[in-house]
Amino acid sequence: MAKDDTKEGELARTASTGVASVEMLSNGSIKRELKPRHTQMIALGGCVGTGLFVGTGTSLALGGPGLLLIAFILMSFLVHIIVTAVVEVVSYLPVGGASMSYYGTRYVSKSLGFAMGWLYVYSLGILVPYEITAGALVIDYWDSPVNVAVWITLFMVLMVTLNFLPVSYYGESEFWFSSIKVITIIGLLILSFVLFWGGGPNQDGILGFHYWKDPGAINTWLADGDTGRFIAFIRTLILSAFPFTFSPELLIATSGEMRNPQRDLHKAANRFILRLLIFYIGTVLAIGVICPSNIDALVSGSSSDAKSSAFVVGIQHAGIRGLDSVINAAILTTAWSAGNAYLYMSSRALYALAISGQAPKIFLRCTKRGVPYAAVMGCSLFGLLSYLNCASSSSTVFTWFVTITNTSAFISWICCCIVYLRFRAAWKTQGKPELPYHSWTQPYGAWFALAFFTVLMLINGFNVFFPGQLSAESFFTAYIGIPAFVVIYAGHKLVKGRRDPLWIGAREIDITEGLEHVDY
Repeated sequence: MAKDDTKEGELARTASTGVASVEMLSNGSIKRELKPRHTQMIALGGCVGTGLFVGTGTSLALGGPGLLLIAFILMSFLVHIIVTAVVEVVSYLPVGGASMSYYGTRYVSKSLGFAMGWLYVYSLGILVPYEITAGALVIDYWDSPVNVAVWITLFMVLMVTLNFLPVSYYGESEFWFSSIKVITIIGLLILSFVLFWGGGPNQDGILGFHYWKDPGAINTWLADGDTGRFIAFIRTLILSAFPFTFSPELLIATSGEMRNPQRDLHKAANRFILRLLIFYIGTVLAIGVICPSNIDALVSGSSSDAKSSAFVVGIQHAGIRGLDSVINAAILTTAWSAGNAYLYMSSRALYALAISGQAPKIFLRCTKRGVPYAAVMGCSLFGLLSYLNCASSSSTVFTWFVTITNTSAFISWICCCIVYLRFRAAWKTQGKPELPYHSWTQPYGAWFALAFFTVLMLINGFNVFFPGQLSAESFFTAYIGIPAFVVIYAGHKLVKGRRDPLWIGAREIDITEGLEHVDY
């Protein structure tokens, strides 16, 4: 009884201050049951989903292999900056059950933390039906006679069921499904190397970079000449952000249930660069070699007749029978795995908000094994959006989710930079205490990423302003994320934080409370 009274008193104090204590977070109801091998494999392949396998087809058709490769190299560097920034913040003070919204509340302002928390809830929730939608695209490759609603229901049941199990089951499933992703990508890279040297049944000689010459390495879009190539690059760069969406945040979400976050976060951050180089840059280089950018089967910005990924199209184009279906089946597992990860992250974000008194207390309810079942149930409702496929083509809904969540990812990364820079200012002002993790890219990288992602956020839907491109649907999906975030932030500021400063001063930021609970 005394323990419950203590917890209720802590919740009351949390509701008034907007910041949960580290002791409360550390003693929360979730359990630290993720093993090191779970966290390392999640870091390698956790959020690698159909955006990489299917969504890159759109970018390849739009910009060509040259622009696609440049865009992914630039985006990989920027995402690496975000990873190093958030890991530096979290490894200094790892807490259970917290997301970046917790650090936003603690190091910047209660209003920013509140807005970030709800951004994660609805954006990550939307990514669940996105992965289900992408799965419907992949299944449609076989011209399945089964109604799409059946596949949607099956995907949803599997995802929700796994998230109701203890986190150790989630970690084990992600370990094996991430292993499938890793093996699939490595196998595809090897296959692309073989096709590069002319090893395909339909090849008469060395393929090399033939498709970089015909149809070409750089495409034009919405205009001719250099202007069209520049427009194509900007659009390709924006679309290339989607496969990276919320990957850095997954490290933070899982850190709350890592057995040893101080050690495992460092390893995960150091290995993340391998994921960027091999999985992302290697993948787009490979598809640029084996798949022509002008082939009809690709998903393009002006077409909605796509039925598969660029890898599958390239394999089919090379005349390798049967392998395209095998790869498509492997891609289906990535849709299910990534959907799992997004539902996990969304529910933990909602749980973290409830701990901080910024969401209804009902979402604090957990099972005896530490599963926040109320939060999982609430976030599972986003999956119902995938039934939009029953009224519109899968590829159209696919595009809706891409543009909506792109804006949210840019906003999240902007906020992560702000949180890091405020933490860094406090760290510098208060005597530079020892940091368990630091990257050579910081703090200058955070300033660069902050400016870059701000620009990308503002031009996310720039194409709607070109003649013949504007529609209410395209404008809404491209920019709804910005006013949604502003309304949430401003609403909290007006109701709860009118007397609070826009940001906490560097000397007033508390970077010491809770360190006694951290075992370096």
